[in-house]
Amino acid sequence: MPIGPARMPLFDHLGELRMRLVRIVVCMLIAMIVFYMATPTIAQFLLQPVAQYMPTDGSGNVMLNVFGAFDAFSVRFKISMWSAVVACAPVIIWQLLAFFLPALKPNERKWFIPTFAIACALFIFGTVFCYFIILDPAFQWLTDQASGFATVLPEADKWVDIIIKFEIGFGVAFELPLVVFYLTIFEVVPYSKLRESWRTVYIVLLVVSAFITPDASPITMALLFGAMLALYELSLLAARLVLGKRIKEQKAELEAEKKADEEWEREWAEKQRQRKLEREAEE
Repeated sequence: MPIGPARMPLFDHLGELRMRLVRIVVCMLIAMIVFYMATPTIAQFLLQPVAQYMPTDGSGNVMLNVFGAFDAFSVRFKISMWSAVVACAPVIIWQLLAFFLPALKPNERKWFIPTFAIACALFIFGTVFCYFIILDPAFQWLTDQASGFATVLPEADKWVDIIIKFEIGFGVAFELPLVVFYLTIFEVVPYSKLRESWRTVYIVLLVVSAFITPDASPITMALLFGAMLALYELSLLAARLVLGKRIKEQKAELEAEKKADEEWEREWAEKQRQRKLEREAEE
């Protein structure tokens, strides 16, 4: 990756930013053109986990419904655009890293390549987990809500939109271990603090799971919460293995601070008691 000089005039920085944005846009446009032509195949792949809840043609392909003159184009454009974003994600991340790397210290730059690789792997793992584990029970629960009073007519725009939101939501949620690891390694939040506040963290993860899942299904929320909980515990385990000595030092510092606070509280209580006795003696 080419790294520019750390100090440049403002307009040179803006010129470099424009160059990298142009590269990203060109890459996105080329990918969108390719994926637009392959939209039917991509759509069938996306809908495969929920095909049993949808009508199919004689060849077994899932058939969606469009109710407007321009809906088919908008659906194809949406599928091609998000496919291009996923396919071009490495290019986008590399260009952003190349722009910000000059501002970092040499010992900080070494973290970017492993961070990039792990972030991509976690995102892919999240989308694969959603595709094979989440989509089937989620759509089963959603379609069952219509039983007895309505018929489900799968509208192309809405079904594609919710599947894309599922995939992206789970991909982003699975970045949690990376966030927790860097919070501990850069001492933004001490490991012992995260370990002791597990009840609060679990509640936060539950709330985040409810917000990330695009449907109101308790099943998908529970599955995402369970996955995030396991990833959170694994990230803490990894941090403990990598930063064992530092974690012990942080724990000792917190214990010392706690003892100092307790001693200060005892001294303050003793002073208050003495003042009370002096006032009583004066009276």
